[in-house]
Amino acid sequence: MNYARLALAFLGATVAYFAFGFAMFAALPAMKSEFMKYPDVYRSKDSMMKMMPFGMIAILISIVVVAVLYAKLYPVGSGIAPGLCLGALIGIFSVCTFVIHNYVNLNIGLKLTVYQGISYFIQWLIVGQPLASSTSQSRKPFQGRMPSCLPS
Repeated sequence: MNYARLALAFLGATVAYFAFGFAMFAALPAMKSEFMKYPDVYRSKDSMMKMMPFGMIAILISIVVVAVLYAKLYPVGSGIAPGLCLGALIGIFSVCTFVIHNYVNLNIGLKLTVYQGISYFIQWLIVGQPLASSTSQSRKPFQGRMPSCLPS
């Protein structure tokens, strides 16, 4: 595993994750409004800002984990498709283990759940692209059967 390429993939994925996340809140003020409907469930803005470093660390760790998974799972020369594939799988995992789990356990509405589901899925889908781009030349080009996204 080429650590310089892995670091580059991590950097690109991190920028993509946060850029899209900020864009979603800017483009969809209705999403922020949905969060504000549940003040007993979610922290206040000031309280959330105090906890933000923990959230940032958790997100950075998760991006490192996905970057390492990508580097271990997909051979070089696989193209962009495996990045989309891994991003989609992580996105589905995130929606099922976080978004739907929160909908079941927290007293939030379906509209907020749908906003979160779409946002997190697309964020992880986008994260897969810098991973595919940055790690694509770290080893010899792949020869043989391409791994598929789902088991055959």
